[in-house]
Amino acid sequence: MRKPVDVADDVLDKVHSVMHLYRAQQYRVRRDEPDALTHMESKVLRFFARHPGATQSELSAHSGRDKGQLARLIAGLRERELLEARADAADRRSVHLFLSPAGEAADDALRRRARRLAAVAVKGFTSEEQELLAGLLDRVRANLERADDTA
Repeated sequence: MRKPVDVADDVLDKVHSVMHLYRAQQYRVRRDEPDALTHMESKVLRFFARHPGATQSELSAHSGRDKGQLARLIAGLRERELLEARADAADRRSVHLFLSPAGEAADDALRRRARRLAAVAVKGFTSEEQELLAGLLDRVRANLERADDTA
């Protein structure tokens, strides 16, 4: 019989391996495209799709990523004309970022692929099982968000 702590470790190992496999399969599909986005580029694009007009600082606060790394990612996406920058009317030093039409098309393609892969991942699950799994994962996330540094 397993100890409870072993089961908890096993759960998080499985969550990690599922996410690793999911990301690997997403990347495998994208890597053969001529203008393929990296994982981080797609995450940045997705952020600005969900938060049009957000700033680089807001992305940094949301993601917890290094500002320099994000600046390079944003510059690359702007260079590829996937993001557009607009100066704030009240504060010219502040720049708001939006998806360009090409960025919207790239984001749409990413979301379509993600939905197809998600459907594969839960193939054979009933709607109730999918809802149960989502709820359990929400509880795991909430527990980790409440955890202090001594956990």
